[in-house]
Amino acid sequence: MATARLDYVAPWWTYWLHNFPHFNFFFQSVDNTFTPEEASYQQSLIFLACVGAVGLGLSLLVLTVCLVCLCCCRRDLDEDTKRPDTCCLTWSAVITGLIICSAVGVGFYGNSETNDGVYQLTYSLYNANHTLGGLNNLVAGSLGNVQTGLKQHLERLDEIFSTNPDYLQSLRFMKLMVNNVIREMNTLPDITKANVDLAAIADQTALIEYYRWLTFLLLLILDLVICLAICLGMAKQSRWLLITIMAFVVLSMILSWASLGAGTATAVGTSDFCVSPDKFIVNQTKDFLSEDVAHYYLFCSPNLPNPFQQSLTICQRSLTTIQIQIQGLLQFSLPFFPTAERDLLGIQRLLNSTEFSLHQLTALLDCRGLHKDYLDALMGVCYDGVEGLLYLSLFSLLAACALSAMLCAIFRVWTLIGSRDKEYDDIDEEDPFNPEARRLSYNPRRSNIHSFCSYTSSLGSQASLHPPPQSASNVMPPPEYMNQSMLFGGSPRYENVPLIGRGSPPPSYSPSMRTTYLSMTDAQIRHFGTDFQV
Repeated sequence: MATARLDYVAPWWTYWLHNFPHFNFFFQSVDNTFTPEEASYQQSLIFLACVGAVGLGLSLLVLTVCLVCLCCCRRDLDEDTKRPDTCCLTWSAVITGLIICSAVGVGFYGNSETNDGVYQLTYSLYNANHTLGGLNNLVAGSLGNVQTGLKQHLERLDEIFSTNPDYLQSLRFMKLMVNNVIREMNTLPDITKANVDLAAIADQTALIEYYRWLTFLLLLILDLVICLAICLGMAKQSRWLLITIMAFVVLSMILSWASLGAGTATAVGTSDFCVSPDKFIVNQTKDFLSEDVAHYYLFCSPNLPNPFQQSLTICQRSLTTIQIQIQGLLQFSLPFFPTAERDLLGIQRLLNSTEFSLHQLTALLDCRGLHKDYLDALMGVCYDGVEGLLYLSLFSLLAACALSAMLCAIFRVWTLIGSRDKEYDDIDEEDPFNPEARRLSYNPRRSNIHSFCSYTSSLGSQASLHPPPQSASNVMPPPEYMNQSMLFGGSPRYENVPLIGRGSPPPSYSPSMRTTYLSMTDAQIRHFGTDFQV
């Protein structure tokens, strides 16, 4: 039995995932040995994939409860509160955004690690497939040289040396050696099936990995776009933009939970394989490889004998014996049978070619080349691949939870925007202290009223002003608020100027300015008469 192998040790996370409970659809425990062809084991992986569906259902339930609570809180909102406290809402949006950005960073790393592991697996499979293809070509070429070329030359030499019994005895001995070579070549394992399987597995794995990598890349980009769009929507206070964002958040949340289930099932199944890969490979290759040959390549231990060594030694000795016989015939038979030279030289060329192919075959059949490819594939799958799947599962979990919280925050912002619009719709336009109403109260037909600046410009400087003649005594003075407004040209930005009759000008007014201010107000009333009547 082979000794324990020390050059591959499964990482600790594969053992942790391997110990996950395996249940079928009837909640019965299933053996965690990697047997993908069994229906019960397939059901256990599907059961683990359903974790994403359970998480999605729970998140939707929590979201429903939160949205109902938010709707109830919106109905109970105090009508006198014009600006609700949004500090908690802002911090919630910031924290969820940071969590999503962190999760996206973890996802990019996990996606890259998984892709590197699968690339290493496919590279090793293609390399092993190239080695097995070379073995097939060498065996087929050597058999062709021996079965067709050597036999044809030996048959012609039988006719040439028919009169010499010694040479015929030598030819019979060479035929015996040729039969030994053919027999030992046929005992080599037929690895054509393994060659085809490796090529198909590598092609299918590369195709699946491409679509997996692209899907996760698009999901990561979608999460980043959602974070940027949420910032834009909250800044612009656009309800339609927030509704669109909520739809994409729900889509991303569903995809995140689905990727969590698929990643968990894949990681657990791969870990089951990584814990004991030798047993699975021996079972898969038992139809065309013996157990000792499979162990020779899987363990490649110095204590294991080479199962091909005996056959290769017999072939090498047989070819060497034939070569010695041919050299003797070339030396002694050509003076008597010159027509045999062509066939003897042809046999010598075929022997040289077959010996060269046999040396190449011996090197390729050595376990070190295929064993290295096997270890590289295991390292890629069990280290980089499973580690990347764990990071992708962490990304999916963080993103799904953060997106659920962000959906509640977006809905809260949407309700606050609706409440603010409703409050502005309830403002009384007739309120004189409403800035919008005061702007609307300005009538363009009153544009012929002279402003303070135009009046002073027509009378000269402020120091030379004199009151104009007193008009009729029955003219009612205009309201002080209108006096004030007309005094400053009807501009709304002077709406906070103190009323005249209260005798409390701003502290920045000097006494001379206040005197001029009051005198000009009285002068305007006497000069314009009823022009200020409202």
